Amino acid sequence: MLIWFLPLFLLFLMIGLPVFFGLLAAPGILLFVNGQERDLTLLYRNLYNGMDSFPLMAIPFFMLAGEIMNRGGITYRLVEFSQAFMGHLRGGLAHVNVMSSMLFAGLSGSAVADTSALGSMLIPAMEKQGYTRRFAAAITAASSVIGPIIPPSGIMIIYAYVMGESVAALFLAGLVPGVLVGVGLMLLIKVMADRYDFPVASRKYSWGERGTASLKAFFPLLTPVIILGGILGGVFTPTEAAAVAVFYALFISLFVLKTLRLSELPDVLGRAGLTSAVVLLLVGAAMSFKTVVSLSHAPQHMADFILSLTENPLLLLFLINLLLFVVGMFLDAGPAIIILGPILGPVFTGMGVDSVHFAIIMCVNLTVGLATPPMGLVLFVASAVSGERVTTIARAILPFLAVEIAVIFLITYFPAISMTIPRLTGFAN
Repeated sequence: MLIWFLPLFLLFLMIGLPVFFGLLAAPGILLFVNGQERDLTLLYRNLYNGMDSFPLMAIPFFMLAGEIMNRGGITYRLVEFSQAFMGHLRGGLAHVNVMSSMLFAGLSGSAVADTSALGSMLIPAMEKQGYTRRFAAAITAASSVIGPIIPPSGIMIIYAYVMGESVAALFLAGLVPGVLVGVGLMLLIKVMADRYDFPVASRKYSWGERGTASLKAFFPLLTPVIILGGILGGVFTPTEAAAVAVFYALFISLFVLKTLRLSELPDVLGRAGLTSAVVLLLVGAAMSFKTVVSLSHAPQHMADFILSLTENPLLLLFLINLLLFVVGMFLDAGPAIIILGPILGPVFTGMGVDSVHFAIIMCVNLTVGLATPPMGLVLFVASAVSGERVTTIARAILPFLAVEIAVIFLITYFPAISMTIPRLTGFAN
């Protein structure tokens, strides 16, 4: 009977129950009806145990670092840096939007933070320059999914925690796919700019002005170097790296750039605390949900079902990408990883797919789901920032989603794209 936990959970989502309560209610009801009150106690105890983890502490620290940098005006410096090098192109501000997302990804690792921080700045600027508001909102939402792909990445930390993978290996494996998504979006913008005669910036920056913009952006751009360098060099763990990122963000915002006041810190801490609480509650509930996954023998049933369709790993990867894409439309990436990772991961690693490679396929696919209609979270954030309707943004974002789906299949069928750097550095076999 426990095997019905997933359909019941989906039913709760369809009737509008928040994900957190659905993750607890669906398995809880089935355990009670099944007469497993002892396991019911285990389910709710795991809600706390799922959050009580040192590796997961990296998530609130990275969120706090991103919030400090955003409030400290560092986001503006990244946009200015991007504008200096790409603003003169046809469709320049759209290119700047994507490039800024790639740079911001190395600071926060959050698609929502990217959409909120960059959207509030770039959407009005793009509209003023002649872009439609729906296009500006759509490219902001589409490019924001780069945030959790290029390290640091909150969802990769969650995957590593659940599946026992190396955080460093996942971070390194996400570098090239993240850049590929950005380059793909820029190529599409180039085609659209020539076809629809997008605006051109009024002037081209001189190399002196570019040098000045680079100096202003130097300290923010040093953040991912410190984070990745420290982790890969064995100087500190990912959680310690996140704490170092917070200290570094505070130091440069308060004392070097002097763009943040001490009086602003309580509000910064409050905002970071609220967003962190939402993520950690979802992780805790999803870990409880995972308890019933194991009790119901769902992984074995899923493996038997998948292998009954075909034993060709290439075709299975195609089908799993379709499944993950559909799941990403309705479910946030973190809970989806915790629910489906233990079910799908062992099936594909048993078929010879590298565990890090499968992790990247899953993380990138579910991240793109954040910008996918009808329930993509960043669509709602982009709507709130721009004032445009979600349905309007959803239609405008479709060409960009096509590019991101193409990248997903590239990294699926060409493992070297994501696996070369981890292998060269010795973090993957």
